[in-house]
Amino acid sequence: MKTDKILVTRSSMPSYEEFIEMIKPLWETRWLTNMGVYHEELENRLREKLEVPCLSLMVNGHMALELAIQALNLPEGGEVITTPFTFISTTHAIVRNRLNPVFCDIKPDDYTIDEEKLEELITDRTVAVVPVHVYGNICNVERIREIADRHGLKVIYDACHAFGESYKGQGVGCFGDVSVFSFHATKVYHTMEGGAVAFADEKLYEKLYNLKNFGIQGEELVTDVGANAKMNEFAAIMGLCNLSNIDQNIALRKERAELYCKLLNHVPGLKLPDFGRQNISYNYGYFPVLFADRESRDRVYDNLRKENIYTRKYFYPLTAEAECYRGKYSLANLQNAKQISERVLVLPLYPELDYDVIEHITGAVKRYLAS
Repeated sequence: MKTDKILVTRSSMPSYEEFIEMIKPLWETRWLTNMGVYHEELENRLREKLEVPCLSLMVNGHMALELAIQALNLPEGGEVITTPFTFISTTHAIVRNRLNPVFCDIKPDDYTIDEEKLEELITDRTVAVVPVHVYGNICNVERIREIADRHGLKVIYDACHAFGESYKGQGVGCFGDVSVFSFHATKVYHTMEGGAVAFADEKLYEKLYNLKNFGIQGEELVTDVGANAKMNEFAAIMGLCNLSNIDQNIALRKERAELYCKLLNHVPGLKLPDFGRQNISYNYGYFPVLFADRESRDRVYDNLRKENIYTRKYFYPLTAEAECYRGKYSLANLQNAKQISERVLVLPLYPELDYDVIEHITGAVKRYLAS
């Protein structure tokens, strides 16, 4: 079967007519940014959808995390315990706040931070924990909260993989001191580029509003060293359009994830994602498969690419092994993270992915795995 290029993800889009109709008023108002009416509407709608007390929109997920950390006023030079099995943005946001990442290993079953190894990394310099909900797998939020409270630490969740998910009936953005979402074009839900910070402390709203607007509080008053992290009105409108379709898109993703599971179930040398974990409602954002070893992972990756099937080694290498951090931080006791990063491969998954294409992809995976 000859295939056109199949990417690992594909941006969901509203109808052309719907988006064009929504943006028409901008040609009259000329209010294109600086927290306009669509920005305000999206902020309110997302707060309801995610079932969180407070929410602040940002220009992207990275700035959401960077400013969320800044807003908590953590002491410069403090240590932040985090996972190396994440997108590089997570580590960058910590470092750019002049904090020092301390890397904790992950669990081999769901790839989230190993909360039982977290406490041994806490020192008198530790100020916060930044866990990541990986592939939509929710961290052990109860245990992390208990440890953090006992040691007086802030908890900042990177929830960029967990939009719309809930745990024990509670929106995932309700956990920790803050939770951060990405609305990048490749995500389950997107605003082209965008992000948000969810939180319970109402005082943080004004702080984040200030930080994303250069620290400006008036025409002649600048109180913080802020950034320009405002979401524009075009992005907000895309977000409003996509929000009306998000439940259907997640349902379509679920159908395709279930087909992958059916076709790859019991294949020797493959571990599939477990979407049946108790008390979690998934968004089916990713379909990661774990190979028995790096050689078989790389063989399948290379051969699929020759067939125009573009998978992703997500996350490889570990952020702690990035060239920009080489030799700066300890890589000790990261055995699980290291092994998983060398064996994981994310297969294409998006709402419009045809069933026969999934059958072709899985057939190719099995063929190259056996070669």
